[in-house]
Formats: sequence, structure tokens, C-alpha cells
Amino acid sequence: MGKITKRVVDGLRPQKGRDLFIWDTEMRGFGVRVKPTGVKTFLVQYRNAEGRTRRLVIGQYGVLTPELARDIARKKLVAVATGEDPSAERHAARAGMTVGEICDWYLEQAESGRLLGRNRRPIKASTLKMDRSRIEMHIKPLIGSRMVSGLVSADIEAMQADIASGRSARGRKSGRGGRATGGNGVASRTIATLRGLMGHAVRLSIIPRNPAAGVRQLAGESRKRRLSQEELRKLGKVMRAARIEGEHPVGLSSIRLMLLTGFRRMEALGLHREWLSRSEHCVRFPDTKSGAQLRVLGEAAIDCIEAQRMRDNSPFVFPADWGDGHFIGVVRVLDRICARAKLDAVTPHVLRHTFASVAEDLSFSELTIAGLLGHSARGVTQRYVHLDTALVVAADRVAREIARLLDRESAGDAAVKRTSAGKGEAEGEH
Repeated sequence: MGKITKRVVDGLRPQKGRDLFIWDTEMRGFGVRVKPTGVKTFLVQYRNAEGRTRRLVIGQYGVLTPELARDIARKKLVAVATGEDPSAERHAARAGMTVGEICDWYLEQAESGRLLGRNRRPIKASTLKMDRSRIEMHIKPLIGSRMVSGLVSADIEAMQADIASGRSARGRKSGRGGRATGGNGVASRTIATLRGLMGHAVRLSIIPRNPAAGVRQLAGESRKRRLSQEELRKLGKVMRAARIEGEHPVGLSSIRLMLLTGFRRMEALGLHREWLSRSEHCVRFPDTKSGAQLRVLGEAAIDCIEAQRMRDNSPFVFPADWGDGHFIGVVRVLDRICARAKLDAVTPHVLRHTFASVAEDLSFSELTIAGLLGHSARGVTQRYVHLDTALVVAADRVAREIARLLDRESAGDAAVKRTSAGKGEAEGEH
């Protein structure tokens, strides 16, 4: 290639799926790396006193010119000749990073797709959103200024206790979001986030050890709330009345679908009509919390989906009132309906748990219920339950039972109607 000059660097083009390295012929060990994204970085490559090959990034092209990068490279290579190891020194400096700096590094790397999650794929945007929230609301305020090298397990466990007690909690700001709470569940999940991001930093030699490894997490609060049969009847009655009185029909239908399927909130709201197959009794999600999934549906759930009006040019079963996205106001609709039905602590997750509980009431096995809900497979057997006839039957029975309860009046309502009818007949006799 010859000498690395501005013309040479400007002419370099990225290669798909791999880094491109170009080495200077005048200064051995000085080069430029071109990432598949097009980012160009100057570096030096050398062997240290132990004979190991090291690479040290000097800086990014655009910030540095080839001439300035060459001068820096020359100084680094001279240092190597005198027995120094610039790369090791830089790693040692990184050991002095603060927790906040490590968190920022993690978010930058993960958002650019350079870190892989448990499924060996880039970390999902939804996961990163929650990680960022825990970092900004809990980790940084409590230990963000601490040096990673000085942290021990006791420090992490103290942070966990502070979060659980509400020390890092704050009230809601104006507008949506902005609320941080305490509790065991929040504290435990924050520790898991910290352990995970520091694990990435250790694996990539950014820090020498993970101070959160081995920390015992608090047991989270068990979410046992479900709707009883009587509550489902109440909810159904209020939903019917609310629909007549002008409550948002898309919100009401999305609530019904979550109950009939056990879908997570965003699975239901983001559902595309083309993913549905009535003949196979399923929805094919291209992506979920656990990756691409095939989810079996009962007839009542399929009827609910097909009953939704299509909007021109919208792929969503539940389109937004305006714009190209999907409906997002289901929580507000659910809150209004439950307040009117006098039902407390009902969230989209409670609807999902209700579906699972009804399946349990009908004596279906844990494995079948896990298949209906789309839980991550824990064994080979579970991977083969997708379109098993028994699973289709289970989905249909559960959806049919929930639909029956939603569409049936409560015992109290029926008694009132019978009493009113009896009075009417008695008055007619006089």
C-alpha cells in the first residue's frame, strides 16, 4: 500500500462483516483500521517483552491527521523499544475507571451493537432502555463516582439495600416517565444489570474483575395478582357498557386480546395482521423478549383479531389514532375500566397472569402453560411443543373459558335481573 497518507485513508472502503487493516510500509507497526461501519482508526501493533502481539489504538481519523497519528505512533514504538508496554499501561489506567464511566462505556458499546446478549445476538433496544433507566436512576446516583477497583461485594450489597429502602427513589417529573421507585424487585434487577455490564467489561479486558460477581440478590416481590372468575365477569360487563358509551374501541379490544392470549403488552399492541394464520391457529412473531416465536391461539382470540377494522396502509391489528405506529394508550383505558369495575392493582401483566392461572385451573401442565405464554425453553422437550395438537387444544380451551366469563353476567347481576323481571310480572298481574 505504501505510506499512509490522507489520500490513501480517504480512498479506503469498508468491507462487509470484517475489519480492514492497512499497514504503513515506511514505519513498521503503524496502521489504520477500517470498521464495517466505515469508522477509520489509527493504531500501532507490536510485540511486548514477553513476545505477545499487542495493538494500541491511537485515535480516530478526522480527529487525527495521518501525520499527527504517525508522530504519536513513532513515540509509542520508541517506548516499546525501551521495554515499555503502552497497551498494558492503558489497560491499567482503565482499572481506575469509575462506575459511571463503565456504565457509559457499556451503553455506548451495546447501543452500537458491539455487545451480544444471552442469545448471542445484539442486546435488544427494550433491554437497553431498562438498563439505562436503572443506571441513571439508581447506580450512578449511589455509586457512580466510586472507583471500580475499590469496590467490594459489601459496597454492592449496601447499594442494593439503599435501592430497596427507596433511597434513590424520586417523584414523577412533568410528562411521561421519570419515576424511580424502591423495593426488593427494583433493587434485585438493578444488581443484575450492574453485574451484567461489568461482566462485559471484564470479558473485553476493560476492567480486571467484576465486583458485582457473587453478590446475593434480594428475592423479588412475587406477582400473584390474578382476576378471579367473578372479577372477569365484572370486567366484561363494564367493558360492554363502556364500549356503548364511547370508550376507545381499540383499547378495549387490545385488553380482551391480552386476556385471551396471555400476550405481553407490546406483543399485543405491536401485532401485525400478516403474522396471524387461522389455519395453523398461531401468530408468528419475528421477535419477542425471547427471540422469534410461534404462539398458538384459540378460536376466540383469532376472532378478536379478525374483528378489528383494518386501516389503510397500517400493518397493525391495533393501529394508532394518528400516524403510522400502533396504539399505545391501553394502560390508560385499562385503568379507567378497572376503576369503574372497582378492581384494584390490575396491569397488563395481571391479564397475562390471569390467562396462565385459568390454564392452571383447567389442569394444564406447567410445560403446556409455558408453551402458551412463549417462555424461553429450558430443555429440548419444550422446543417441540409449538404446534402440537395438545397445545392448540389448550389454547382454544383457555381462550374459550375466559371469553365465556367476560361475556357472562355475574351472579349478582343475574339475580338483580331476575328480581326486576319478577317485580314486573307481579305488577302486570294487578
